[in-house]
Amino acid sequence: MAPMRTLFERRELAAPLLLPDDLRQAYGGDLQFPSAGVRPYVIGNFVSTLDGVVSFAIPGKSGGGDISGFNEGDRFIMGLLRASADAVMVGAATLREAGRRHVLTAQSVSPSSSDAYGIYRERVLRKPLYPISVIVSGSGSVDLELATFRTPEVRAVIVTTEAGLKSLRSKGVEDLSST
Repeated sequence: MAPMRTLFERRELAAPLLLPDDLRQAYGGDLQFPSAGVRPYVIGNFVSTLDGVVSFAIPGKSGGGDISGFNEGDRFIMGLLRASADAVMVGAATLREAGRRHVLTAQSVSPSSSDAYGIYRERVLRKPLYPISVIVSGSGSVDLELATFRTPEVRAVIVTTEAGLKSLRSKGVEDLSST
C-alpha cells in the first residue's frame, strides 16, 4: 500500500503520539491529536463519494466499505483511528450493517495491519488491546448475538432509553459478560 499523504494538520494543538515505524511509514508521518490536557475529544470518521453520498440505503450495501470500494487506504486510516481511541461509538443500524462477525476494532477493519495496531495500543499508548464498543440505540433493537457482544476481549456498552433497556432486558442483555 502506498503511504498516505496528510492534507491538513493543526500542529499548534497537537502533540505527537510517536507511531511505531511501520505505522508511521504507512501513514506518512506521525498521527497527532490534542495534547493529554485537552480531553475528552471526539474523532469523526466516515466515507463519502465525491458527490457526497454516505450511504446507498440498500440493505447489506450501506456500509463505508461499499461506498469506498473497500479501499485499503481508507480501511488503514479507520483502523489507525480505532487503534488510537478509548471507545468507538456507532448506531445500532451501523453495527447491523457491519455484519455478524465484525467487531469495532482496528484489527477487524484492517487485518493486514493487525499486529502493528496491537503493538501501538499496548506498548505505546498503554491501552487494552481493544477500545470499548459503544452502541447507541433508542429502541434497544440490538442483536445480542453479534460478535461485538460475544467476543470475550471486547467490552461493550449500549446507550439507550428506558424503553430500549426494557427491550434489551427481555433479550437477556444482563446475561452477557461483555456489557
